[in-house]
Order: sequence, then structure tokens, then C-alpha cells
Amino acid sequence: MDGERFDTVVIGSGQAGLSAGYYMKRAGRRFLIVDANEHVGGSWLNRYDSLRLFTPPWAVRLPGWSYPAKGGPCPTKDEMIEYLQAYASRFDLPVRTSVHVDRISRDGDRYVLSAGLERIEADNVIVASGADRDPRIPAFSRELDPEIVQFHSSEYRNPSQLREGGVLVVGAGNSGADISLEVAPSHPTWLSGPHRGHVPPDIDRWFAQHVAFRVIRFFGLHVLTIRTPIGRKAAVKYASQGDMLVRVKPKQILAAGIERVPRTVGVRDGRPVLEDGRVLDVANVIWCTGFRHDFAWIDLPIFGEDGELLHHRGVVTSEPGLYFVGLMFQYSAGSSVIPGVGRDAKYVVERLVERDRIGAPPEARVAA
Repeated sequence: MDGERFDTVVIGSGQAGLSAGYYMKRAGRRFLIVDANEHVGGSWLNRYDSLRLFTPPWAVRLPGWSYPAKGGPCPTKDEMIEYLQAYASRFDLPVRTSVHVDRISRDGDRYVLSAGLERIEADNVIVASGADRDPRIPAFSRELDPEIVQFHSSEYRNPSQLREGGVLVVGAGNSGADISLEVAPSHPTWLSGPHRGHVPPDIDRWFAQHVAFRVIRFFGLHVLTIRTPIGRKAAVKYASQGDMLVRVKPKQILAAGIERVPRTVGVRDGRPVLEDGRVLDVANVIWCTGFRHDFAWIDLPIFGEDGELLHHRGVVTSEPGLYFVGLMFQYSAGSSVIPGVGRDAKYVVERLVERDRIGAPPEARVAA
């Protein structure tokens, strides 16, 4: 791979990267999609086995091709991975797996992507891997007794990984709620963290899938955007507070015998300590504490004084030829999820093509 040069390299083979690839293919560009995983599927490959989408089957659609099933329950993680892999094959998208890009830099008028000892050059780069590459686990986790089994939610797959005994699930968002319900039948379980609210309808029922979801989708795609005051306010609130529960309801947590407890704030004598001073004697800790926004691997001056990425709808004007797809609130509340990612990918590729038509080197405009 050393010395290869492409018009565009897309980083990530999840829904964002494949959507960008679809529009690149339509535009007749010479491009490559790379992914650190061994298979197409993006971050879906690294989630717990029982994960199920919040999106009903009829609304699972990437540009050019809808999810084959129209009815029934929301797709599982494995079904979503199968759809993404079939999508890449259907449109013959050039995906190269097991390529972990650890640095993006400039060399004259080209971008250089470093993946270990490998080097790829590109006139344009679309980062579609998201900012959440680094699991967030509090530093005090290192003080836990070595006998306690602990891992981040990105490493958790199913209850067979756990020791016999109690389980503390730290983080009461959607992943934490899902996992706590899964482990509760076989382990005493505590769910740590504040309740951020929940979506009242049962999203697996007909009314929620065919009526409520349509309303929520319209609101998330067309009202909560960076162009509206309410959208800009929502973006700030989401960044600081996280999301509410969607599938799991508080009554389900209560019925499962899960004990809701305050935040986990430290360790005492090798055991986790809660905000109210209680020490829990557990055999397992699962950190459902999200991810750090990590763009440190991008060695380019594209960040503000606060460390935030400077872009407009995924276009980095300070570094012509650099684009992003799949960011949280890139344009709307739906930008990082299936209903909204295609629109953002289309916008970014259109800007890329316009730029190259005006001023890129001639060889970059030649189709494969």
C-alpha cells in the first residue's frame, strides 16, 4: 500500500463511510474506503450482542437502497452489520479492512494517511469514523481490586464474560440500561448514574414505529438543526447532558430488581464508592461511560481554542479537501444516525466535487 494515491480516502465503513462512498461512486471518483476492523460494519462490530436499533425496519435506509425487511421488530446489531456488508457489495464499494489510520497530516498539496508503516496519499479525505474512538473510563478504575472483573461497554458482549456475584453498571444511558437488564436475571445488579428522562412510547409497538417515529424523525432532521435557535440550543444541551432512554423504561428497571444508585465517584479498599458514600461489594464493573472525543490523530490545525473541531456541515474550510460525515449534530440531531447520515454525506461529496471542479489538480478529477 506504500505510495498509493487516491482522489479521496474515506475513513470508516459504517453507515457514514458507506453513504459517502455511494455518492463518491455516483460522481465517478477514484476513492478508497478504509476501516480498522476486519470486516465492514464500523462501530457496530464492537457492540454488545443483544443490541437492537431504535430505528424501525422501514426507516433503515442508506442512499440508494433500503433495508430489505419493511415490518417486524427493529433490526438487531447483527442484522445491521449484514445490511451494511450487503450494501458495500451491492454498490461494489472499494473497502479495505484492517487499516487503522493513526495519523492524518499534510505533505504539500496532498494529505498523508499513516497506518502503522503504511502510507496513503489523497487529495481529499472524508473522516467518517466519528470522534468517539477512545473509551472513557475514570482513572480511579485502576484502584479497584484486581479480582473485580471490569471492562468498558465496548468490550462487553454478553453475561458469560462476568464472574459470579454482583454487577455494578456505571452509566445510566441507553447502553447501561440495556446491559443492566441483560445481566440482572443472573446477577445482583446496581445501575449507577442520574436518570435523564425517557421516551414514553414503547418503540417496538406499531404506534411508535409508524406514527411517533415519523414525528420524531421529522423533528430531528428538519427542526433540530444548526440553522434554528431551538436546534442550536439542543446541540449544546445534548453535548453536556447526554441522551434519554429510548427502549428501556424506568418501570422495567424496577421490575427486574435492579437497584438505582447515585454516581460512582471513587474507590475505597478496592471497592467502588458511590456519591452518597456507600461502598458496593461487587464482583464485576461495566463502564457504560461513553467515549472521549478523540481527534488527536489528526495532525492538522483544524481545532478552536476549546479543542472543538472547526467545520461547517462537515466541511473544514481551513483545510481544503478535508471533510467529516457522521458527527454528532453535524447539521441536525439526526446527523450521527441512519435517518440523517445520508443527507450529510450527499452535502459533503457535493462540496468536494465542486471544489475539485474549480481548482484541484487535473489528475484528481479523472475517474477510476
